[in-house]
Amino acid sequence: MPSEVEESNRWAEIKELIERHQSPLIRYAASILRETERAKDVVQDVFAKLCQQPESEKPHSMEAWLFRAVRNRALDVLKKEGRMSFYDTPEVADHLSRENTQAERRTSETIESLFELVDELPAKKREVIILKFQQGLSYQEISDITGLSSSNVGYLLHHAIRELKEQWNAIEAANR
Repeated sequence: MPSEVEESNRWAEIKELIERHQSPLIRYAASILRETERAKDVVQDVFAKLCQQPESEKPHSMEAWLFRAVRNRALDVLKKEGRMSFYDTPEVADHLSRENTQAERRTSETIESLFELVDELPAKKREVIILKFQQGLSYQEISDITGLSSSNVGYLLHHAIRELKEQWNAIEAANR
């Protein structure tokens, strides 16, 4: 049975994890679920699960465990609803809709086009792109979250970026 000090330290650690990772986890879940409110529920469920987990079962890499748990929970929600989508964040849509100058609109259209291209990628490539560039995770962290090997993560990222570049160049050439 943990002492009062150990229990207090555990809750302080959980509070710190929530403060540090809650926003990125919500953004990640929202990129999967396409809805911020459900994403918040998913993240809350994951933190509740963490609170119930015995100290002896504490994951080696807490950040990777949190992202993997959020991913799995969000995918469970999608499966329950019978739909699987990966990319669209309300934050980006809100930001893009507020832009009003001509230069900002051009930038907005560029970003929107890029997001559309990312959205058209196959699910695994789309997911590793989001985890790498939206969440800033390492190959190993992405590997821990997705269950893919680090080399497979690198391979998928390399090919996804190459596909995006080729598609982008084709769009640019068509607009000249």
